[in-house]
Amino acid sequence: MAATPSDLEIARAATLRPIEEIAASAGIPADALELYGRYKAKIDVSRLPAPATLGQVVLVSALSPTPAGEGKSTLTVGLADSLARAGKRTMVALREPSLGPILGLKGGATGGGRSQVLPMEDINLHFTGDFHAITSANNALCALIDNHIFHGNELGIDPRRVTFRRVMDMNDRALREIVVGLGGPTQGVPRQDGFDITVASEVMAVFCLASDAADLADRLARITFGYTYERKPITVADLGAQGVMTMLLKDAIKPNLVQTIAGTPALIHGGPFANIAHGCNSVIATTTARRLAEIVVTEAGFGADLGAEKFVDIKARYADVAPSVVVLVSTVRALKMHGGVPKDCLGEPDVDALLRGVPNLARHVATVRRFGLEPVVAVNKFSSDSPDELAAVLAWCSKAGVRAAIADVWGRGGGGDGGDELAREVLAALETPGQCRQLYPLSLPLDEKIRTIVREVYGGADVEFSDLSRRQLTQIEENGWGTLPVCMAKTQYSFTDDASRLGAPEGFTVHVRELWPRTGAGFVVAVTGALMTMPGLPTHPAALRMRLDDDGNAVGLF
Repeated sequence: MAATPSDLEIARAATLRPIEEIAASAGIPADALELYGRYKAKIDVSRLPAPATLGQVVLVSALSPTPAGEGKSTLTVGLADSLARAGKRTMVALREPSLGPILGLKGGATGGGRSQVLPMEDINLHFTGDFHAITSANNALCALIDNHIFHGNELGIDPRRVTFRRVMDMNDRALREIVVGLGGPTQGVPRQDGFDITVASEVMAVFCLASDAADLADRLARITFGYTYERKPITVADLGAQGVMTMLLKDAIKPNLVQTIAGTPALIHGGPFANIAHGCNSVIATTTARRLAEIVVTEAGFGADLGAEKFVDIKARYADVAPSVVVLVSTVRALKMHGGVPKDCLGEPDVDALLRGVPNLARHVATVRRFGLEPVVAVNKFSSDSPDELAAVLAWCSKAGVRAAIADVWGRGGGGDGGDELAREVLAALETPGQCRQLYPLSLPLDEKIRTIVREVYGGADVEFSDLSRRQLTQIEENGWGTLPVCMAKTQYSFTDDASRLGAPEGFTVHVRELWPRTGAGFVVAVTGALMTMPGLPTHPAALRMRLDDDGNAVGLF
């Protein structure tokens, strides 16, 4: 039997169309394109024609992810290809991959098999430089803050209360906590600082929630970077740094156009982490896709408890991108793992374990329905799945009154027939779209917003606030930020704040460690458990398997 080709080998064997052809097929005029080689381009949104109607949004979410991998991005790309194959003018809108996780554990992040976005190597590495620009804008602010303190500190910035941290797009645990300004009087004012990963930066969140360049500048100006000695908040506008930050992002803010293996137009733009930030691609990309296509297939990070909740309660609250349908990606392997099967035994058929894991999927179904939307369950097929296991998932969905279909887009591609059945179910659901609604009103007190998410989405009983977070809650209310929505920072693997508690536990308490006001992005981050904003590399990083071959091609990118 011939060896199964890797994602990289499949991507490299694909024939790409010139990006001008992809743009023309999407109705993008030539003068709106800014080319980055033959197969990538940025779009000058101001040059797009006004649409007669806006496309419907299909949001792809999932059950609680497992280390076995569910293939949500692969399914998203495959579904978009299948909808295009069905004759619908379709675009896919995705986040850009973060270099840190790519070199760390997960390898590439552009889909897989025959459902990928291309050029895969470019997208997974530096792409069009957006993340570098965001890193530069973030760190320019940090340099200006420390420079201001060094040169007299007219604003009265308390160096102990600077909350804005430096970033880099790399997993580097050694930089989590550092001291800057050492070396004597001419080197700056010493203070404790640290690095986050770029995708956890508030600049990334602002970038992805801004509606245009003017809104970007306004949001950057509203970022609170620290406090005075009198504990009064200080913003970027007080320092006057929003101009240079906006300038550094002037090209990055334009969405990136690429293509799938099947030739479906794809916009890949922005990439905040879903377990730390709000986990969605940029508002500009999604709204641009709505202007160009009948159907926009986009995704939110991790399970519906994190990604879909934040898409609805944050992104769709700020922008006209509310989904009409939510696709919940499920796999036999994930259900068995939630049913108690160890990762190394997931290839063995076990319908009983699968059914023990179904309550996890059921809770995500209930969450989607709380948003006024009907889910479509996509069973992403793996070669190890038995017919009885696949039939058991479909039988449960039928009994629960949930649309469902098996999809084999990794092996057969959305451009083939691997996603045809799923596309039919999604199109049927779009005929009677849901009326998306937020989980809570902004007038609800901040602590009650958090409790609402924990009780109605996670299935928990209550929230316990640390002494620090209670003080921060009081400060947030005093500064007038209590009406902002909540962005939960929580492990993706469990409904709880304990990554080891799989399935669908009930009656638990979520522990809020800290509350971070993100006044530019427009939400308050509730940090739970042991979550960190700078990941570390694993014992055997994926980077150690990567290299260039003799022809200059990347090797090891999944």
